[in-house]
Parts: sequence; C-alpha cells; structure tokens
Amino acid sequence: MANTFKLKTKASVGVTTENVYVVPAATTTTVIGITLANVSGSSINVGIGVTRASTDDVNLLRSVPIPQGSSLEVMGGNKLVLEATDTLTAIGDVASSLDVSVSILELT
Repeated sequence: MANTFKLKTKASVGVTTENVYVVPAATTTTVIGITLANVSGSSINVGIGVTRASTDDVNLLRSVPIPQGSSLEVMGGNKLVLEATDTLTAIGDVASSLDVSVSILELT
C-alpha cells in the first residue's frame, strides 16, 4: 500500500457548491487539515460538506462566519476519513470569496 501526502486547493469558491477533492477509486483518504481563507472585501459565511454515493450527504460546517481578511482552520487536530468516490465540497455566500486548502494522506 502506498501512502502519499498531498495538498488540494480550490480558489475563488462562491455561491455554488464546489468539489474541492474527490477520492479516487480504490483509495482511502485521511483529511489532516482544512484551511478556509476569506479573500473578499467583506465578512462571509462558509460551508464544508461531504457527499457520499452510498449514504446521506453531511455538513461539516454550515454558515460559519469568516471576517474580512481572515482564515479559519477547520480540523483543529481531528482527522476525517474519506472512502473511494467521497467528495469534499465547499460553498460561500459571496461570489468568488473563499480559497480552500486541504492537506490529505492518500492510501492506495
């Protein structure tokens, strides 16, 4: 089994839910950290979720405020395990307002 650390990013997320990371087939992924950066000129509210093919979609964050010019570290020492085809998503409430960085460990 190969273990590979990776950084996945998505710039300028806005009012439409965006896929930040999709777990490849035959892969399990551990999310080590998520950083959300407000790149707009005002305060924004953000959401992070997991979409799964086999079960219900879930929210990790929903309408959490990030002040202008600030960032938010989501994981805080916790880990999140994603299975093949799971998708990590992000959304903001202002167009092109959110940059997302996700540190992961893929196990193939």
